[in-house]
Amino acid sequence: MLSAQEALQRLKDGNKNFVSGNTTFKNLSHQDRAALASDQNPFAIILGCSDSRVPAEMVFDQGLGDLFVIRVAGNVVAPSQVGSVEFAAERYDCPVVVVLGHSHCGAIQATIETLQNPENLPSQNLMSIVNRVRPSVEILFQTELKDDIEKLSKHAVRANVFASVNQLRHGSAVLEKLIEQGQLLVIGAEYSLETGEVTFFDY
Repeated sequence: MLSAQEALQRLKDGNKNFVSGNTTFKNLSHQDRAALASDQNPFAIILGCSDSRVPAEMVFDQGLGDLFVIRVAGNVVAPSQVGSVEFAAERYDCPVVVVLGHSHCGAIQATIETLQNPENLPSQNLMSIVNRVRPSVEILFQTELKDDIEKLSKHAVRANVFASVNQLRHGSAVLEKLIEQGQLLVIGAEYSLETGEVTFFDY
């Protein structure tokens, strides 16, 4: 079983492969796929955005069974996402959770547009996502960034990642216990659509 730092290094090395174009992932044979049908042993949990341009397995150059991936617009944290992280952390002893945001996030943009045009709200279901992103964006509207939406959006992506990391660290008794026991690390990261590079955040 990998330590959290070993798991993180494997993700970092995989992303370097992806950025350089020297990916190692190969198509699995029928026998390999059949072997995975009975069990899985992921080494990391990725809570990422649903954006079609950010497929975690490709971004980190990993194969089937390597990552437990949870994807939702805006990489937000709701009870179902917390439960999914708890399940993987306990069932598969995953030592690390990475909340993966990305540049030019549509959920961030939808939240900005909602704050700019409160009379033209999106659907109730989309609002459930916007409302989870909103605190990270609203506070930036109270700064000088309100005059530069492009910069505000960039800062909001990271603020939203930090918020999701904080929710996972402090919104679950199960995860809090694993963190306290040194069995789980929850960390944030940002994927650049332009370069393919993942930047991991230190806390």
